[in-house]
Amino acid sequence: MKLPDEAKLLRIFIGESDKHHGKPLYEVIVEMARQQGLAGATVLRGVLGFGADSRIHSAKILRLSEDLPVVIEIVDKPERIETFLPTIDPLIEEGLVTLEKVQVITYRHSQGKNALP
Repeated sequence: MKLPDEAKLLRIFIGESDKHHGKPLYEVIVEMARQQGLAGATVLRGVLGFGADSRIHSAKILRLSEDLPVVIEIVDKPERIETFLPTIDPLIEEGLVTLEKVQVITYRHSQGKNALP
């Protein structure tokens, strides 16, 4: 897939313990992005953060069971991101979704043994 120079970056801020039908929400969103043929998705696990409730979520040793912040980033053509947004909206009960313009400098993938058709 070739991405245009100008694309959109979708960021979804949720909690690590957020679920959808018993499955981690970040996994559900990434699987949906893959099914819809988006260019790619990355899940980043935060070590510290807070949200609208101002409660600190931390990865400190004594608080490993806390609900750590998770950010899902997806970059693709603006129209593909816009089509994806209504798909994920009903899944996010708590969190933040942002969208911004980005300039794609390089987007490469291999055609090796792990490449999908």
